[in-house]
Amino acid sequence: MFPNSILGRPPFTPNHQQHNNFFTLSPSLYSHQQLIDAQFNFQNTDLSRAVSLQQLTYGNVSPVQTSTSPLFRGRKRLSDEKNLPLDGKRQRFHSPHQEPTIVNHIVPLSGERRYSMPPLFHTHYVPDIVRGVPPFREIPFLEPREITLPEAKDKLSQQILELFEACQQQVSDLKKKELCRTELQREIQLMFPQSRLFLVGSSLNGFGTRSSDGDLCLVVKEEPVNQKTEARHILTLVHKHFCTRLSGYIERPQLIRAKVPIVKFRDKVSCVEFDLNVNNIVGIRNTFLLRTYAYLENRVRPLVLVIKKWASHHEINDASRGTLSSYSLVLMVLHYLQTLPEPILPSIQKIYPESFSPAIQLHLVHQAPCNVPPYLSKNESNLGDLLLGFLKYYATEFDWNSQMISVREAKAIPRPDGIEWRNKYICVEEPFDGTNTARAVHEKQKFDMIKDQFLKSWHRLKNKRDLNSILPLRTAVLKR
Repeated sequence: MFPNSILGRPPFTPNHQQHNNFFTLSPSLYSHQQLIDAQFNFQNTDLSRAVSLQQLTYGNVSPVQTSTSPLFRGRKRLSDEKNLPLDGKRQRFHSPHQEPTIVNHIVPLSGERRYSMPPLFHTHYVPDIVRGVPPFREIPFLEPREITLPEAKDKLSQQILELFEACQQQVSDLKKKELCRTELQREIQLMFPQSRLFLVGSSLNGFGTRSSDGDLCLVVKEEPVNQKTEARHILTLVHKHFCTRLSGYIERPQLIRAKVPIVKFRDKVSCVEFDLNVNNIVGIRNTFLLRTYAYLENRVRPLVLVIKKWASHHEINDASRGTLSSYSLVLMVLHYLQTLPEPILPSIQKIYPESFSPAIQLHLVHQAPCNVPPYLSKNESNLGDLLLGFLKYYATEFDWNSQMISVREAKAIPRPDGIEWRNKYICVEEPFDGTNTARAVHEKQKFDMIKDQFLKSWHRLKNKRDLNSILPLRTAVLKR
């Protein structure tokens, strides 16, 4: 993302030998009150006085480098980059113009005794002098797992495979995002030295395309934060840092208020759009759950990609406009493959509960896919038949009124009675926290549009057996 000549560092060289140690995490010590104080300090500090931190060391590893001199001296943000439209009901906030970066005062210095925060969902707190905090080190690059693609003996299956091979995310695409993550983590650690930045979502879960945006999760502590207060405070600081220090390399940074607030921005070098959230830890866990499913059976990834392209073409794949998110669509495909008379996928959370427990510490989550061998299904259906079956299942078989899609249970289960599920037309269970991932579909008109598209596409594809009848391939490939 950032030119190495400016950074004064050697080029990024991913470690191809250590991909099984993909993530490590040092939990941080930021309390809610400290984060409020940090924002106050950031806005009210005497800017003529530089603030510096002592070097923090973690075990035998090199200290985190902090500095009072700016790494970047980019141009000011152009005025026409400030007023960009946003979808849905989200609101945008802009920080004031150029201000020097102030290192967060409230971070403990190296001379103080430090304890790790209790891991997410753990019931017992054990100081790190007993359990040991994983060492702070750079994350080795995760190479995609090699997998043999299925055979395609009919025209429709061949079309699906060709679309997949043309549009699937390439290693080079992932490297660009990983380089951006690495450089942004170094910048953010000037404010929050013990934080970690995770690449999550479709970029890493095996279902990405060449045009997939990048999703980033900033973890400041390994326990939940209040998204309305703490997360917004942190993102305010991050947004201001992007606007003042990185305007030459990041464009259109926008602070967006939503249920999970984010900072949206574009990397000028790679031209990748990113969304950055704070401590949405379930997103890290479900990234590796989906990655396991993606490589469990060789028909899963091509089928998911063609369905995402189909849904996008028919404008039913945009949660900000009241339709289905890509995450919900992926869960719907996995659920369909789990519920066939001869299943193609099992529930891996049931078979390997210890590998996908929500109590697993974040620095161990990446190991879960390595513990699950490929699944051998007796179902020999080709990709074309599976696509037809998917459309038919949701057009004519699934009971939207009373059932909920559950990948965790590998079956359709009765809708809960909770308030989150009332007046919702589509219910898709999040596998870890049990929330409704399809809650954006709250208008009957949008729900009817989704159902109608399933039905029309099923009829067209059944009659033509040609993917172009429901998804123009030339257009889909050009969009990648």
